[in-house]
Amino acid sequence: MQVPNFRRYYLGQLISLNGTWMHSIAQAWLVYRLTGSSFMLGLVTFCNLAPVLLLSLLAGVVADRFNRRKMLIVVHSFAMLQALLLAALTITDAVEPWQIVVLATALGAARAFEVPARHALIGEIIPREQLSNAIGLSSTTFNAARFVGPAIAGALVAWWGEGPVFLVNALSFSAILFALIGMRLEKRPDHPASARLGAHLMEGLRFAAGHAQIRGGLLMLGIVSMLSSAITVLIPVFAAETHAGDSRLMGVMMSAMGAGALLGALRLAARPSGEGLERVIGWAAFGLAVAACVFSTVHVLWLTLPVLVLIGYGHTSAAASANAMIQLHTEDALRGRVMSIFSMSFLGLMPIGSLLGGWAAEHVGASATITWFGVACGLMSSLYLWSLYKPARTDSRARHANGQSHVNR
Repeated sequence: MQVPNFRRYYLGQLISLNGTWMHSIAQAWLVYRLTGSSFMLGLVTFCNLAPVLLLSLLAGVVADRFNRRKMLIVVHSFAMLQALLLAALTITDAVEPWQIVVLATALGAARAFEVPARHALIGEIIPREQLSNAIGLSSTTFNAARFVGPAIAGALVAWWGEGPVFLVNALSFSAILFALIGMRLEKRPDHPASARLGAHLMEGLRFAAGHAQIRGGLLMLGIVSMLSSAITVLIPVFAAETHAGDSRLMGVMMSAMGAGALLGALRLAARPSGEGLERVIGWAAFGLAVAACVFSTVHVLWLTLPVLVLIGYGHTSAAASANAMIQLHTEDALRGRVMSIFSMSFLGLMPIGSLLGGWAAEHVGASATITWFGVACGLMSSLYLWSLYKPARTDSRARHANGQSHVNR
């Protein structure tokens, strides 16, 4: 927080993200109120995040070629207009499910360009030795909003309906826009614009694929994202059907996940260094898998809420640690492209998890769906941890064998 540009951005983002989470909760409840369909919940989430999977690599090249601050100003302005349009449609009772799908897709396209530019901008304005803590603090803003926003949204939806919540979100974008406009950055050396787009894309892909730590972190991040998105998209179903609640209970359940996520982000921000982040990713993913399996089988609310806290903690611990680890191993000239691959793993695979989760819940039920997702995540995280600890065991055996040979001599 000692860096003025980061402090300004942090405060603006904190306000804006509260609006974003409120929008997300209101949109999910609106879809479920209009359709009563788990599949439609998954479809809207899919459309909201699928553009990240399709456009992230291109967005990463743009973030490395052009001014990241100006890029974010354009993207957030577009998102503000999207929220205003959805608010107008909802307040006038003209909203239909297909309109929500279209607007969610448009917002997803904006997010595809926002995420790599945002992560790359943080890496640009923060000294490398402070980067891990800064990423932890940045994740803290996201998850503080994830804790506060849903609870507020659930209450506002119950009192006023979804439309005013979308309007609040539109107004909240003013904070991040003012922060970005007020930033003063040193001119960043441009990446050669003469290089072909394909060459730029391949350069980033080769770097990420050839770096063992980054490659493993991205794989685990994708698995964690698919599980967490399946849980998130089915929260309205658990709130309404399992616990016989309304939008307020849905907001409380989402806030419980947000509380755990906030704790995970604070834990990363307090770490003295970026060492050992790979193991944090593995154990956090394994803990998330166990918590998901417990959540799917426990249908008593006072037990469900603490388990949701653990789910939020595991998800954010894995995601934020992967973010920090990847940025620490990436030079600035490649940062936008590598973080676009991070976006694909983090957000781009969420729509697949959401769509699969919604589809499976329609056929086998929400509880069974989360159980199977949790089992799959548990198996993959176990393999990842085994790959991390295997070299240490091999080195230990080699040292022991060398010691024995010296003794025998």
